[in-house]
Amino acid sequence: MSVQRNLVANYIAQAWTALMGLAFIPAYIQLLGMEAYGLIGFFALLQAWLLLLDMGMSFVLNREMARFSAGAHDAQSIRNLLRSVEYVALVVAGLVALGVMQASGWLATGWLRAQALAPEVVTEAIAVMGFVVAARLVESLYHGAILGLQRQVWLAIANSVLVTLRWAGALGVLLWVDGSIRAFFLWQGAVSLLAIMVFAVALYRLLPRAVKRATFSLESLRGLWRFAAGLVASTALALLLTQVDKILLSKLLSLESFGVYALAGVVATALLQLVTPVTQAYYPRLTALLTSGDEPGLVRAYHEGAQIVCALMVPAAMLLIVFPASVLRLWTGDAALAERAAPLLCALAIGTALNGFMNMPYMLQLAHGWSSLAARVNAVAALVLVPALLWVTPRYGALGAAWVWVALNAGYLTVGVALMHRRVLRGEKAAWYFADVALPAVAGALVTVLMYAIKPSGPSAIVELVWLVVTGLLSLLASVSAAPLLRQRVLARLRPAGSGKVTP
Repeated sequence: MSVQRNLVANYIAQAWTALMGLAFIPAYIQLLGMEAYGLIGFFALLQAWLLLLDMGMSFVLNREMARFSAGAHDAQSIRNLLRSVEYVALVVAGLVALGVMQASGWLATGWLRAQALAPEVVTEAIAVMGFVVAARLVESLYHGAILGLQRQVWLAIANSVLVTLRWAGALGVLLWVDGSIRAFFLWQGAVSLLAIMVFAVALYRLLPRAVKRATFSLESLRGLWRFAAGLVASTALALLLTQVDKILLSKLLSLESFGVYALAGVVATALLQLVTPVTQAYYPRLTALLTSGDEPGLVRAYHEGAQIVCALMVPAAMLLIVFPASVLRLWTGDAALAERAAPLLCALAIGTALNGFMNMPYMLQLAHGWSSLAARVNAVAALVLVPALLWVTPRYGALGAAWVWVALNAGYLTVGVALMHRRVLRGEKAAWYFADVALPAVAGALVTVLMYAIKPSGPSAIVELVWLVVTGLLSLLASVSAAPLLRQRVLARLRPAGSGKVTP
C-alpha cells in the first residue's frame, strides 16, 4: 500500500482523534469540575510512565512486522514472535494493574493535593486508572503490529470508531448514567478492552497461516533484546525529561492548579497529532527501504516525511504561540481560564513544536535498529535538566517548568540531529536543517506574526474564529510553498496532463 494513501488515512483518523479528544474537555470540566479534571491530567501522566513497561514491545513488533513484509520473516517465525510478546505483555499488564491498585491510597493522600474531592473518591479513581493503563498497554501492542503491516487505512477507520466511543461515550455516561470521575475511567477501560479484541482478531487475520501453532519462543525474543533494551532506555529517559515537570507540579500545586497546567499541556500536545500520522506512515516505509537496500528511496522518504511534519505542524503551533488566549477562550468559553492558561500554552507549544521536528530523525534511527543514540543523548540531558527543574519549579512554578521544556527541545534540535548524521545518511544534515525545517518554519511563522500585527482590535467571537482559520490556512500555504519536495509534488499534481513533467 502506498505511503501517500496511508498518510491521508492517518491524517483523517488523527484529525478525528484530536477533535474527539479536545471537543469534550470543556464539558468534562463543567460536569466534573477542574479538580476532577486534574485527575484526568494525572491519569495522562500515570499512563505515560507506566506504558514504559511496554519495554519497547510495540515498536519491536512494528519494526518486525515491517521487516516481515519485506521478506525478513516467514509466517511461523513472525507468529511465534507475536505470541511470545503477547505473553510478556499480559504478565506486565497484570502487574501494572495490581501495582497501581496497591499504591492508590498513598497517591491519593500522600501525593495529590485534592481539596474538594474526598480521599476515598480519589483513591478509587486511581485504582481504576491502573486497570485502564494495563488495558492500553496490551492495546498498543496490537496497534503497533498492524501499523508495521502498513494496513493503516483499516486501522484509521477502526481508531476513529473507537475514539468516538471513548470520548463521546464518556460524555454520555457522565450525562445519563453516572456523573462521577470513577464512571469516566471505567468507561475508558471498557473501550480499551473492546479495542484489544478488535485489533487482536484483525492482526491474526492479516498474518498468513503457519505450518505449526504459534508458541512462546525465548529465542525469538533473545534476538531482539539489544534493540528493545536501547529503546526502553531512551524512552525511559525521554519520559523523565518530558514528564518530570508534571510529576513535580502534581506534587507542588493544588489539584485544581495542576488541572490548569494539564489543560494547557493537552492543547500543546495536540500538535503531535499532526506528527503521528507521518511517523506511522513513514516508519514502516523507512524500515522496508533500508531492508531492501534502496538508499536513494530512503533519503527521499526521510526528507519528504520531515518536510511534511514541519509544514503541517508550524501553522498550528504558531496559532498557539501567537494567539494562545484567543484559542483557549474560543474553545472553553471561559475568559478567566483562558487568561490563566495562555502563558503556559505559549511556552508549551514552542517546546512541543521543537520536539515534533525530531520525530522523523528518531524514526530513521529506529529503522536502522539504532536505539542507543537517543538513550545517550537523553542521559546527558537528564543530568542537566532534572536539577534545573528542581531549582526552577519551586521558584517560578508552572511557567518556569514550561520554559525548561523549551530549552530541552532546543538542545535536542541542535545536538541530536547533528550526532545522528555523523553515522546515518551522512551528508544529509544540512538539507534537514535548512530545507526540511528552517524554510517551511520561517515562512509559516512570518505569515502568522504578520496576521497578528494587523488583527482588528476587540473582534467578536465569530470574527476572531474566522481570523484564526484564515491565518492558519495562509501560514500552511506559505509553509508548503517553502518546502522544496512538497512544492514540487504540489506543482506536479496541479500541472495539466501532457504539459510536461516536474521531477518529483
